[in-house]
Amino acid sequence: MDINDSKACLKADIEAVITSYNQGSMVLEAVQSVCNQTVLPKGIIIIDDGSTDRYSLDILDRIKNDFGLSVPITIHFQENKGVSAARNIGISKTQSSMVLVLDGDDKLEAGYIENVSKLLCDNPKMVIASSWMRTFGVLDAIVRPAGGNIVSFLSHNCCPATHILRKKFYKQCEGYDESMRSGFEDWDFFLSMLETIPEAYIGIVEKPLINYRTSPSSANIKSMDKRSELMRYIIEKHNSSYVDHITSVLLDMEAISTSRLFGWENEIIHMIKKDQKLSESANDFIKNPSYGDGGMASAVRIASIIF
Repeated sequence: MDINDSKACLKADIEAVITSYNQGSMVLEAVQSVCNQTVLPKGIIIIDDGSTDRYSLDILDRIKNDFGLSVPITIHFQENKGVSAARNIGISKTQSSMVLVLDGDDKLEAGYIENVSKLLCDNPKMVIASSWMRTFGVLDAIVRPAGGNIVSFLSHNCCPATHILRKKFYKQCEGYDESMRSGFEDWDFFLSMLETIPEAYIGIVEKPLINYRTSPSSANIKSMDKRSELMRYIIEKHNSSYVDHITSVLLDMEAISTSRLFGWENEIIHMIKKDQKLSESANDFIKNPSYGDGGMASAVRIASIIF
């Protein structure tokens, strides 16, 4: 660890950037979760990305005039440019060596900054760190991203959008790609950060310290409709990394596909054993299994239970 990183850790040299767009009282909850941290950031910068909802703007005005908050807050208003641009503007306004990036509809557990910043302080080659997530809203679950090095991230995203980054590496990778307004901008950014130095990696605290709001209408869910298109863009942009690690990437993706296939297969077998009616798509799969991807083998195992 260099001397500047060591000093940053001793002084908790962190600022928070919260992005907001027509999020009503949710952004207030996000702010309060940062103000309730066991280790407080030096300041909070809210970037409002062109909110038009009067209630949301009133909430931001309320936050601006609340002098009882434990952390100094500044609010910057801009025309709608997308979350990547909002994050870049916010990070550019910070002076600290580490920056917490938080979406305005999510919240943190009180120990997030303390635990995640310690992970960064203890590991000088860690460019970003975050934690597991507890989802709320539509889905009540614990989600466990694993972090890792560049190889881990080439097959799929392994880190939440909420994270703490080292600003010196952010400057090297030139920030978030502002052309990516349909989703996956965080995955692309993590790849860019991991390409800044050899042996760079992203760490994860194995505790659910992020409260992540879920909704069918969220940008994260909608982005899945364009997954292939967005992945093509990422692969072409980070082509040299994919070429260097193509075998590992393909094997990782195969492992993910196989795991999902086995999970689906076991669920169908469970339904058959319980004498439950299969869906039309499940019956069609058994009659016309896919070939070359493990599908036929799966159908054979299922059929052996039926007959």
